Amino acid sequence: MSDEVPGAAAIEGGCLCGAVRYRISGRPLYSVICHCVSCRRASGAPTVAWLTVERNHFEWLSGRPQPFASSPGVLRCFCRVCGSPLTYETGTSPNSVDVTSASLDDANLFPPTREVWLEHRLSWQPVNPALAPFQQDSAAAANSKPV
Repeated sequence: MSDEVPGAAAIEGGCLCGAVRYRISGRPLYSVICHCVSCRRASGAPTVAWLTVERNHFEWLSGRPQPFASSPGVLRCFCRVCGSPLTYETGTSPNSVDVTSASLDDANLFPPTREVWLEHRLSWQPVNPALAPFQQDSAAAANSKPV
């Protein structure tokens, strides 16, 4: 199976104000909805949808995102102008980068197939029964079916 994204040369996205743009040139590894406390606080939302791609298939096109070490071994990048959360990187997965799915120009391209960190889920946030549940991180999710 080819690494190329079907039907497109590349997938692009960016922040709310347009100051930062990025491109994904390969097939995503997986797509999740994360319920963890760190993602909630970084986004101000009850969950964050992430698209995980190989690092060598991701590139910044324009602008300079602001990195923030949100916890040991974790680097999150935001737009320094509008504050949009864009990426998540961790030392435990140095060959991949997580991109906020909603920052894609077409956020419908890769719908999440699983939910992670359900033990952090807010009591009023429903679980989607159509998605594969993982109580903790996406490392377990990485071993399930790709997008």
